[in-house]
Amino acid sequence: MRRPRWWAELSLIGVVYAAYTGGRLLVRGDEASAVGHGLAILRLEETFGIDAERPLNRLFTDVPALGIPADFAYASLHYLVTPAILVWLFRRRPARYRAARTWLMLSTLLGLVGFTLLPTCPPRLLDPGHGFTDTMAYFSAYGWWGGEASAPRGLGGLTNQYAAMPSLHVGWALWCGVLLWRYGGTPAAKALGVAYPLLTTVVVMGTANHYLLDAVAGAAVMGAGLLLTPHALRLAGRLRGTAEAPPVVSGGCETSTGERIPGQRSVSHTADDTSTAAR
Repeated sequence: MRRPRWWAELSLIGVVYAAYTGGRLLVRGDEASAVGHGLAILRLEETFGIDAERPLNRLFTDVPALGIPADFAYASLHYLVTPAILVWLFRRRPARYRAARTWLMLSTLLGLVGFTLLPTCPPRLLDPGHGFTDTMAYFSAYGWWGGEASAPRGLGGLTNQYAAMPSLHVGWALWCGVLLWRYGGTPAAKALGVAYPLLTTVVVMGTANHYLLDAVAGAAVMGAGLLLTPHALRLAGRLRGTAEAPPVVSGGCETSTGERIPGQRSVSHTADDTSTAAR
């Protein structure tokens, strides 16, 4: 397989990310429906006793030593770790890179569909009576963000605060974790592959940016993207006219006239030589 060209990959990733970011801004949804969806998710979690975001959010608010690092993690890690894994795969695992990149892109675009169909108010933007504190706003003096999601202070208008379902923070972290587990090669890398998505899930709930079901949906979106990846790669191969040739099952041996299997002649010669030596 031909190694991907770095400049073509960078351009492709830039185009997809720009489309994703622009799409998020265009599908903001109205506040009333977003709040309704958020409350419906919260009531469903309460019904089944899985509303873990409430106690986590109280803990992060009451203990700055947890809340402030969590805010930094929420605001930055997905912008740093995800590209770092892409670069690592490109350089160290080029045979795995194209499939991993396609998986990430497909899942991200599926997430955009979710934002379009189900604009959702995150816990931090619900009425305070529901018991949530926006830790990003509460601890904003310690970071570069303001009171509007993780956007830099003064640029909150450039983000869609109702793009909560699914949580691509969790989805991208799961993508990173799977690749670290499969291709990391060391126990430390595998441990990080397990810890990173779990930590991200705790962070997005503790900061009141996502519900537990947002995190579940983020994982489901990544699963759907993984299932679609082989089909997308085959389609891309046909469009490029460079579909891979079938593997050579003979191991590179060739048959000649009168031979039924590769290597038959060499076997015959060996038998003749043995017979001659016996005489």
